[in-house]
Amino acid sequence: MTSQMDRWQARIQLIKQNLLDLGPMRPGALSEQYNVCGKPNCKCKDPSRPQKHGPYFQLSYVHEGKSTTEHVTRDMLDVVREQLTNYATYKKLTCEWVDLSIQIAKLQRKQSRS
Repeated sequence: MTSQMDRWQARIQLIKQNLLDLGPMRPGALSEQYNVCGKPNCKCKDPSRPQKHGPYFQLSYVHEGKSTTEHVTRDMLDVVREQLTNYATYKKLTCEWVDLSIQIAKLQRKQSRS
């Protein structure tokens, strides 16, 4: 049993190091948007082959209970994608840390009863 706990604790230490190595992050989802303008003779209103304007990129997220949507320029796409990836990694690692901590607590409780 101690061997299992040692492995879990070692994994938690690795998770902590991985968290320290993460760069800037933000929650959310990035989406592509296309639209139709108001000009009557525009290509987006062509009856046979309409071509919507876009893509435009939009980031949507909830932080501290507030829903937010932001426009993302093309030159910022890679930065925003990296931030979203870092946040997803952060969430995954912290969930794993909590799961391992629960397993350790259960094992400690079981050992204290023995």
